Amino acid sequence: MLKKTPLNAAHCALGARMVDFGGWEMPLHYGSQIAEHHAVRNDCGMFDVSHMCPVDLTGVDCRPFLSRLLANDVAKLTVSGKALYSAMLNEAGGVIDDLIVYFLDERRFRLVINAGTAAKDLAWMRARPAEWQLDVSIAPRREGDGAFAMIAVQGPNARARVEQALPQAKAAIAELKPFFAAEVDRCFIARTGYTGEDGYEIMLPADEAETLWNALKAAGVAPCGLGARDTLRLEAGMNLYGQDMDESVSPLDAGLAWTVAMQDGRAFTGRAALAAKGQQKAFLGLILRDKGVLRSHQRVVTALGEGEITSGGFSPTLEQSIALARLPLGTQIGDSVEVDIRGKLLRAEVVKPVFVRHGKAVV
Repeated sequence: MLKKTPLNAAHCALGARMVDFGGWEMPLHYGSQIAEHHAVRNDCGMFDVSHMCPVDLTGVDCRPFLSRLLANDVAKLTVSGKALYSAMLNEAGGVIDDLIVYFLDERRFRLVINAGTAAKDLAWMRARPAEWQLDVSIAPRREGDGAFAMIAVQGPNARARVEQALPQAKAAIAELKPFFAAEVDRCFIARTGYTGEDGYEIMLPADEAETLWNALKAAGVAPCGLGARDTLRLEAGMNLYGQDMDESVSPLDAGLAWTVAMQDGRAFTGRAALAAKGQQKAFLGLILRDKGVLRSHQRVVTALGEGEITSGGFSPTLEQSIALARLPLGTQIGDSVEVDIRGKLLRAEVVKPVFVRHGKAVV
């Protein structure tokens, strides 16, 4: 039986097309995926992301624990509410998961991990404190007592709409910088997102989620499903776990070198493997110049050898087919390549792996 988020009844009441997403019954769209995509780019949309898993870390050794666990350096987190994006690696340097960590105080951090990897992430994390002899408690907040729901509100008008739906948080929201979070009453409001637009990811008690969802809808926020979420993140050049990276892929080969802090000499898990292997592939964007649609796993033919598309699809903003791809090292932006689409080689151009940000094309 599929798991259901606290907002499942609200989705069904709106006539959403519900699908199986990693064992969760989730809305694909509410009628028009394209309209939902444009709502986020031009105005404001919201997504139920309650299938993702918040995890609270408490204890005197939270910081040294995270310093060893994550490829990015939590020493960067010095101000309460500050967020950091990082990969959690295995000993071979492969990505167990990508996540966001929030610093609350020296004895309290919060992670948000992916839905489909939550079980293995938690098993991996729970095995580490005893191994490293560190005092850390690990408490997931997705199900059971103390469960959170999560709603992502994204788009150029996100701030005004969230302030309207949560007037008690207006002052906190006004001061919130990108990649920071604030606790207001029973809400945890983070200025983060997965669309390339400004916006907020709001965690709150599961039994209060539908009230906020309805308040946001009354404020003019468009409900959006997984379909629009995927086209938005692809345009923004944001990786999807399981497609653009997994346990067999180094963050250096997934365009995530900027999240790996090697310069500090820190002994994080996977460091030795990354140092030994280095970067072996280039992670770049593609725009199809012939007629067709780019999809994951399509073969890319370059002057330096073959590569593969990791994520691809039609960009509603650019009205072109775009993709993220792992290509031979040395491939350059501006290179012309060919993509094997059903046995036919079609022309594509290599571009920076960010296509749209803040509603505007950047390629």
